[in-house]
Amino acid sequence: MQRYFVLPEQMKDHEVSITGEDVKHITKVMRMSIGDEIVCSNNASRTVRCTIKDISDQQVIAVIAEDIQPNTELPIAVTIAQALPKADKLEWIIQKGTELGAHIFQPFAASRSIVKWDQKKAIKKRERLEKIAKEAAEQSYRERIPYVADFISFTELLKMVQHYDRTIIAYEEVAKEQYHTYFADTLQGLTYGQRLLIIIGPEGGLSEEEVEKLQEQEAVPCSFGPRILRTETAAIYALSAISYHFELMR
Repeated sequence: MQRYFVLPEQMKDHEVSITGEDVKHITKVMRMSIGDEIVCSNNASRTVRCTIKDISDQQVIAVIAEDIQPNTELPIAVTIAQALPKADKLEWIIQKGTELGAHIFQPFAASRSIVKWDQKKAIKKRERLEKIAKEAAEQSYRERIPYVADFISFTELLKMVQHYDRTIIAYEEVAKEQYHTYFADTLQGLTYGQRLLIIIGPEGGLSEEEVEKLQEQEAVPCSFGPRILRTETAAIYALSAISYHFELMR
């Protein structure tokens, strides 16, 4: 059943109003008509099954049949702090990371980041990334669209760490030293509803100085197994491991 996100004010007690590009998707792409069923989420923990009752060029009105509980969100809130990678890798990370349950994506500039964003580019890029996150959330039956935050500096990232229950750093030097328990130990120490920040460097990795500064804020360098992962693979590995730990083993 096709799923759409709406604003909280578009979901009333008994009906849902769908506007914008989703109207075109319903009418032109999916070729739906009155009587067809869809699922709508208000991005604030309410998801409903409903039946289309009216279609116009500007909006689609659907009557709510029942509230449903998809239970598709990770038990902990995971923020992926991703240093800017090259090309379209960030788009891929956000698409796949959304499918795997990430709560927030936080792009940041690391000392070895090759890509640079000015203010104008950052605004356009964020709009594109938000659209990718929305489409991926609909496809994967998420109850919430992950938040794509504004691009920040490494100094601003350091200040974020204190707001999380745990922070880990994907650091290849730990993998080279064959220390592979830190990530698992961190997950063992987390409980339902807590917040985890995962910091991932660019293609060249984080510098030693950056890792040291993060450690001063009590972030823990971790390996993601014995192999050295590409920057676009690290978030996917981490989220998959988190899902296995919290959702499949319990």
